[in-house]
Amino acid sequence: MTTPMGTVGIIGGSGMLGRAIAHALLRSGTVAPERFWISNRSGSSAGFEAYPAIHITTNNQELVEACDTVLLSVPPKDAPAIGINAGDKLVASVMAGVSLQKLQELTGSVRVVRAMSSPAAEFSLAYSPWTTSAAVTGEDRNTITTLFGACGATDEVPDEAQIEIFTAITGPVPGFVAYFAACMSDYAVTRGIDPAVADKSIRQLFLAAGHMLAESTMTPGGHVQQMIDYAGTTAAGLNAMASSDIADAIAAALDAAVEKTRQMG
Repeated sequence: MTTPMGTVGIIGGSGMLGRAIAHALLRSGTVAPERFWISNRSGSSAGFEAYPAIHITTNNQELVEACDTVLLSVPPKDAPAIGINAGDKLVASVMAGVSLQKLQELTGSVRVVRAMSSPAAEFSLAYSPWTTSAAVTGEDRNTITTLFGACGATDEVPDEAQIEIFTAITGPVPGFVAYFAACMSDYAVTRGIDPAVADKSIRQLFLAAGHMLAESTMTPGGHVQQMIDYAGTTAAGLNAMASSDIADAIAAALDAAVEKTRQMG
């Protein structure tokens, strides 16, 4: 079990991402239910029936005043309506595109953290990079590492430009990976394989591939080269990909996602 933290609140804790992070924190024991707050528009505790001791409020400021650490997880377009004065509280945000400067303006706190996570936090499988304002302390960094560590893997990165890149790369789970899986499944179906069998096989392929990539010390590029060096059937397919414009197409797609992140901010 993870070492418990102080009192934590999530504004927008009933949304897809906020709820996933909340479940990770509660399930891991990182935050005790009685020291956990959620603010949402309805005041509903739906999705948290297993944790009757948590506090639910519709008042964002009430949450801020009760908590040591506040996480903002509302749609970026709703950020101006958060309406809080966080004083000197530690405030972290997983709102795509909202800068550190804007976070300080919205919350009144100088101790702010800009992060990106994903709904994979529900299974403690998210990758959550983060960067900080100058006023964030070493103790604050330990708190943020513990918080996002409950959601999966996490790193502090040096600047907001990198957060924007990770918003495109690791934020949209399953997103781009699902698109590639769909292409492979469609390939199988158009060549006569039963759709249910195709779906099952591709799900298992990506489950196994993800596990192997996560557990191996070899880089993704190393795995590709290993297959090419083996010179078997997979090498033929990889060589065909390498000679196509697929890498450029992927880069263009990621550039588009990064640019959207910057526009949202």
